[in-house]
Amino acid sequence: MTHFPSKRLPGAGGPVAAGRTLATVVALVAALALGAAGEATAVTSVTAASSTAEGTATAAPRWTDRAHGFASLAGGTSGGAGGKVVTVTDQASLVRYAAAEEPYVIRVAGSIAVAPFGSDVVVTSNKTIIGVGDTGEIVHGELHLNPGTSNVVIRNLTIRDSYVEGDWDGKTTDFDAIQMDTVDHVWIDHNRFTHMGDGLLDIRKDSQYITVSNNQFANHNKAFGIGWTPNVLTQITIDHNWFTGTKQRNPSADNCAYAHLYNNYVSAQVSDGDPVWTYGNWSRGRTKMVIENSYYDGVQHPYQADATAELVQRGSILRNVSGRQDAWGSAFDPRDFYAYRLDRAAAVPALVKRFSGPQQRIGAAVTLHVPADYPTVQAAVDAVPTGNASRVTIAVAPGTYREKVFIPAGKSNILLQGTGRNRSDTVIVFNTPAEYGGSTGSATVRIAASDVTARNLTFSNDFDEAAVELKGEQALAMKTTGDRIVFENTAFLGNQDTLMTDSPKLDVISRVYVRDSYIEGDVDFIYGRATTVIERSVIRALSRGSTTNNGYITAASTWTGNPYGFLITRSKVVSDAPAGSFHLGRPWHPGGEPNAVAQVLFRNTELPAAVKASPWTDMSGFSWKDARFTEYRTYGPGAQVTADRPQMSEADAITHTVADYLNGTDGWAPYARR
Repeated sequence: MTHFPSKRLPGAGGPVAAGRTLATVVALVAALALGAAGEATAVTSVTAASSTAEGTATAAPRWTDRAHGFASLAGGTSGGAGGKVVTVTDQASLVRYAAAEEPYVIRVAGSIAVAPFGSDVVVTSNKTIIGVGDTGEIVHGELHLNPGTSNVVIRNLTIRDSYVEGDWDGKTTDFDAIQMDTVDHVWIDHNRFTHMGDGLLDIRKDSQYITVSNNQFANHNKAFGIGWTPNVLTQITIDHNWFTGTKQRNPSADNCAYAHLYNNYVSAQVSDGDPVWTYGNWSRGRTKMVIENSYYDGVQHPYQADATAELVQRGSILRNVSGRQDAWGSAFDPRDFYAYRLDRAAAVPALVKRFSGPQQRIGAAVTLHVPADYPTVQAAVDAVPTGNASRVTIAVAPGTYREKVFIPAGKSNILLQGTGRNRSDTVIVFNTPAEYGGSTGSATVRIAASDVTARNLTFSNDFDEAAVELKGEQALAMKTTGDRIVFENTAFLGNQDTLMTDSPKLDVISRVYVRDSYIEGDVDFIYGRATTVIERSVIRALSRGSTTNNGYITAASTWTGNPYGFLITRSKVVSDAPAGSFHLGRPWHPGGEPNAVAQVLFRNTELPAAVKASPWTDMSGFSWKDARFTEYRTYGPGAQVTADRPQMSEADAITHTVADYLNGTDGWAPYARR
């Protein structure tokens, strides 16, 4: 076999050179208005809030999936990050995983009724318990954190209805929504607590590094108590919570070292004529409390402090209030401990009404961070539950990950997201050729699951075909067999067989959509039998040093019963190969399969001079003329109309659009999303 020098990675090899290669096409991408560089944004649980509706002029995310405030200090609070993700729908599963020794992300789907009434669900260290969507709830039960428990996240749940009729003061039962004693690093976020047997939330006995944010405390006597200890140890952040229809403890903070309350909304307080025990915030014992930009409406004693405590209040709004408004001492400066976002007090009611409590956008997806929580991309994939029905985001930080990644068929609904500024910042790369693992085994990344999306990433197989003499030099950067696969702002780097889009078997149709991306290679570097649309992308045909034949862009093996194979549209093919030395494609019949009849359409795409005047060619004894090869309105120096270049008719072009290729029987329309 004659080898030609590879031009895939000019200069020194490896991901750095790969980045330089990508940089050379940025201008091309911009010219096509593809938006491929610099479009990635940091992965957060939700998009930024509307500044007009909420009265805040900032584009920062309204919330993220990382703890803030005091829970972010002294090592931070990550909950079950690093552990497996499980979804529970019954009490037995919830109890088993919550009490396990190993870390878990526990997703509560639907309503779980706890029996016996008022029973505890013990939560051990290194757990995240999060409601799926906005309907995950625990009824008639309490989440209980025993002394010594550490690193727990409880988010996006409703915990309700352990109230015992007639026990308004909660003296005969102790059925809290969440209770914790002598714990550290806990984040309670975006929950709804209502109608329990004693307190809604009790944080007790020297618990430390706690943040309580974006929760709703509703229709209850005792909302939220902190302390019950003579020691002055607890550090707690309380922000963007809504206390409505509650009587007392909104919150009550006893002997806290630092209690930072900001942007909370206390409204519609229970009005029962009690002159003392109906109140808003209370700084008790030797607590140092800071209140900022909160909103009190219809509250008796909105904030008060013991003579031994300190309370600093600034920027809050009071409406229809009466009674104590204590403020003395210097307390502390929260910014000495952490940075935080402070919204205007006037905006707090609208913000809190909209964004507190369970949120669909939080519970709809779980984010697994690589390498912060999972050391490799594959480790994060392994944490995704088999049979996963809800979106899991694997957020990959900038860097080079030299590993192979396999997403098996049972692990659907994964978003693989690079978090760098550009796709070249995050590279998954390996260097196996087919000689050492077969074509499939050579792939750096394999996606067998359906409903997988990859964004802002580079996939590479940096095997150097010119450096060694092997029979099997195919070296895939990516192979897919699943259905409804999307690649956005991605790059695929390789030589022979760079990108294979396939299906589980010949007569099964899988669909792949590639947009705003970059693909390079030399021989058959876009191939397979999946219905594949490549739109608004750059395809780079690499020179192997020949003056007559440098390779083939496509090698489709479309099932004869499938009218839609490859559509390359509104894209640009570039090449440094000599003029007239590159083919648009050839028909691949794997194993001589006669029913694999390639279908390829280049549509509204610019072609370089490197493309041959007769751009289609035979393969393994099968004539290209028996395949379904066409062009429609291609342009550029490599575009011609000759007898050897079938052109699609206007009538047929109407039924060969992006939608026609991808819609299938389920109306899949990834091209409609931005």
